[in-house]
Amino acid sequence: MVVHSIEVTVNGEPRQIAIPPSMTLLRLLRESLALTGTKNGCAAGECGACTVLLNGEPVNSCMVLAVECDGAQIVTVEGLAQDSRLDPVQQAIIDAGGVQCGFCTPGILISSRALLDRNPEPSEEDIREALVGNLCRCTGYLRIIEAVRLAAQTY
Repeated sequence: MVVHSIEVTVNGEPRQIAIPPSMTLLRLLRESLALTGTKNGCAAGECGACTVLLNGEPVNSCMVLAVECDGAQIVTVEGLAQDSRLDPVQQAIIDAGGVQCGFCTPGILISSRALLDRNPEPSEEDIREALVGNLCRCTGYLRIIEAVRLAAQTY
């Protein structure tokens, strides 16, 4: 079997990993690095449950080949909290009651963090646009939008 060696920094930690050329970033994170916060929802880039930051930009990790990430900086939901303190988007989604089943939450947190990193004072329209690729079947989005607004107050 052909393998490629890649170097990535995941949640601030440099990693060198040998992977098959067909492995997706999602599989790399979940199967090789045991970072299971990133969810496999649809495996077709439609639901956003697998969203991670790749060099600061939100991407559906199910649609990215891991070999394309050689040299990249990757942040997963596990990398949001720092020094045992929740990221403001994590705390806000709890405070606003924006979590029900939780399956979509990691992708929503990552997309929200990316939005606030580029726009610390988003409008409701900005928030809705940033979350358009994240499907949630439980909350109806109102509490999620409120959570992003709440998080924006602490950025």
